Amino acid sequence: MRLVLASNNAKKLAELGQLFAPLAIELVTQGSLGVAEAEEPHHTFIENALAKARHAAAATGLPAIADDSGLCVDALGGQPGVQSAVYAPCSPAPGLEREAQRRAQDAANNVLLLERLAGVADRRASFVCALVALRSAADPEPLVAFGRWHGEILTAPEGEGGFGYDPLMFIPALGRTVAALPAATKNAHSHRAIAAAQMLVLMRDAWHL
Repeated sequence: MRLVLASNNAKKLAELGQLFAPLAIELVTQGSLGVAEAEEPHHTFIENALAKARHAAAATGLPAIADDSGLCVDALGGQPGVQSAVYAPCSPAPGLEREAQRRAQDAANNVLLLERLAGVADRRASFVCALVALRSAADPEPLVAFGRWHGEILTAPEGEGGFGYDPLMFIPALGRTVAALPAATKNAHSHRAIAAAQMLVLMRDAWHL
């Protein structure tokens, strides 16, 4: 089966391709098929993932899979949630290349998160991933998997790896922040890995792969 990933992210393609290796699936990005990114107007991860999967399936005529993910902090009522990537106002300098813009946005997001948690004792949080797969844009039975990776928000960043909130997210079960974990360990334990493991079971059962 050829399955289109509703993303143009090469790292996400590699990660999910490895996770779905046990199935007879050829995973391709929507960008490689000339499909633009979908709008993500919803307030929940599942709704946005479903919108992205439907968009990719409708544009390509292929089965599609999409994820939507972010950080949910208990004391903030689940914020930053679906706004995780653009939590803080950020206006990078003109002409800044894309990766530098992302780093500037990440830094602003982390500063804002720490400001909003200043003096807060309950620092529990979860990285969350909703993963949705469709046989077609009109599939009445989407497969839905959900992964949560529990941790705590530190008062200062630790670790040089990862991106986003990784330097602030401490995983008690592993004794390190996500940014301090080897990439292989992160990929094996992450919210996306948890959701993908569930999805693999669902695809085998419902799609007979």
